Amino acid sequence: MSTTLNKRKLMDKDAPNKSTGIINGQSSNVLNWDDVRFPWAYPKYKKMLSNFWTPFEINMSQDMRQFPELSKDEEDAFLKIIGLLALLDSVQTDYAGKVADYLTDSSLNALMIILAQQEVIHNHSYSYILSTLVSKQKQDQVFDFWRTEPILQKRNEFVTDGYEAFGDQPTIENLLKSCVFDVILEGLFFYSGFAFFYHLARNQKMVGTSTMINYINRDEQLHVDLFVRIYKEVLAENPEYNTDELETFVYDTFKQASELEIDWARHIIGNKIDGILLQDVENYIKFTANTRCKQLGYEKLYPEINKNPLRWIKAYEEVDLGKSDFFEQKSRQYTKVNNTDNGFDDL
Repeated sequence: MSTTLNKRKLMDKDAPNKSTGIINGQSSNVLNWDDVRFPWAYPKYKKMLSNFWTPFEINMSQDMRQFPELSKDEEDAFLKIIGLLALLDSVQTDYAGKVADYLTDSSLNALMIILAQQEVIHNHSYSYILSTLVSKQKQDQVFDFWRTEPILQKRNEFVTDGYEAFGDQPTIENLLKSCVFDVILEGLFFYSGFAFFYHLARNQKMVGTSTMINYINRDEQLHVDLFVRIYKEVLAENPEYNTDELETFVYDTFKQASELEIDWARHIIGNKIDGILLQDVENYIKFTANTRCKQLGYEKLYPEINKNPLRWIKAYEEVDLGKSDFFEQKSRQYTKVNNTDNGFDDL
């Protein structure tokens, strides 16, 4: 029977500030960044803060002119992907809070709060995009796609069932499994959608929307890394859970997730979008699944996939938007922290 997790106490005057464990440990719950358990937590905090952005900063005037010029298939894909992203990020906001309740370390709780806030901004961005492009009636329709599109329901329930298993029974095993579902949601289920928007951008279409998607993509990469670290720290402190059964679960779950994402790509992109091949998108999904499995500490799920078939996408995924706006080529600085680190670099 997997060990049940105890919620972090609001205050514990008999416990140290530095937690004694990532879960089921002791901590006063007083956050002192100079006295935390995990040395990677403060650099992660600084990076998440430096990524701060809001949808109001994005100029959507060109998108407003271009949206009516999209092909019917491009418009359909655009709206359905926005609807998908809105649902997934809504789920993430709530899930982050549930996980935070059981992380003993106060610094990790702080990171989860920032993560949840970023997910709220992501959801705001989808509303912001739609409010500038379509009628209120159409917005409502897009935000209800998850109720009416069977293929969306299937893939969404795949993740939400995993999250709810942890919410209903907060055990170590279910926490680990929910981390795997998180890496799938934030690190795989978004990515064919991101590829679609980047494809539009490289053809100088809907650049404002694609800029916003890039900010979201950048945040999600940090979120994936955070949950990967939590997953590995939990296993390091509870090695009895690092079993063959867990490894099999990871492979089976990523296999199902990849198939669901490929089904979605076939439905939404297919061979309908000029300039992007469905086979390349499918291999890109498998390549991304390999990347996430490796991050979690496992071998590649698809050993035959060794290269990213959408090589052009790296220019969009890896651009440093803290220094310049790749899409509009304008000077832009979102980093709010300065170079004075207050002695915390060596935590």
